[in-house]
Amino acid sequence: MLQTASFIGLLKTLLIFVLVYTIFKYLMRLLAPFIVKSIAKKAESHFRNQSAPKPPTQKEGEISIDKMPNSKSSNNNVGEYVDYEEIE
Repeated sequence: MLQTASFIGLLKTLLIFVLVYTIFKYLMRLLAPFIVKSIAKKAESHFRNQSAPKPPTQKEGEISIDKMPNSKSSNNNVGEYVDYEEIE
């Protein structure tokens, strides 16, 4: 059974879309400040926890190396050198 679209059905659908969009926009205007405030508080607490000074774990004057420098090893077997001439 095939149904055809009617003009009234199109208007109902458009009216529903406009109504849902308007309600959503109105609710977001009311709720947006609370959402942004909540996100800002979470970010602030995250940054505070991240930047809090950690107590020293070693005595004053001790030296510790966190990362060893990469040793640059030379590889002599890089290929064959080919001399070339320019052709004019």
